[in-house]
Amino acid sequence: MGRNPVIVPFKEADHSHGRCLDSALAKAEQACTARGLRLTPLRRRVLELIWGSHEPVKAYDVLDRLRGEHKSAVPPTVYRALEFLLRQGFVHKIESLNAYIGCGEPGHNSASQFLICDCCGEVAELDDDEVTALIAARAGKLGFTVYSQTIEVQGCCTKCGAA
Repeated sequence: MGRNPVIVPFKEADHSHGRCLDSALAKAEQACTARGLRLTPLRRRVLELIWGSHEPVKAYDVLDRLRGEHKSAVPPTVYRALEFLLRQGFVHKIESLNAYIGCGEPGHNSASQFLICDCCGEVAELDDDEVTALIAARAGKLGFTVYSQTIEVQGCCTKCGAA
């Protein structure tokens, strides 16, 4: 039996986001320690701001929040922190929205499929081996080698569809 491809589902009404955030931060800390890297206070705070919801967050929204806490926050500081978090696999960039979202399996580099609700803005994350293999096989028939893939699918989640 295959593994569950759902990494981060659309959140339920009784979702404990505090537990979700704590888990993501703990996994990031563990991964940094194992890799001999530092999750500096700024990097940690940027990660907290991105994990603040299951909705994508734009870099300038992160900057605005940081400026409320640290008057010296500037765009290069935020972008350097985001770049670190991306490289380590702690966040993903949703290209179609030019925004960032927390990774459901921090540090796990894999193909991702994102389901983006156009109504509420929430995002679910999948890592479906069958989808990944199908794309690689079809690309291979064209003589193309896939190095990475990210799929963004826009639509409407169950909560919004029912409303």
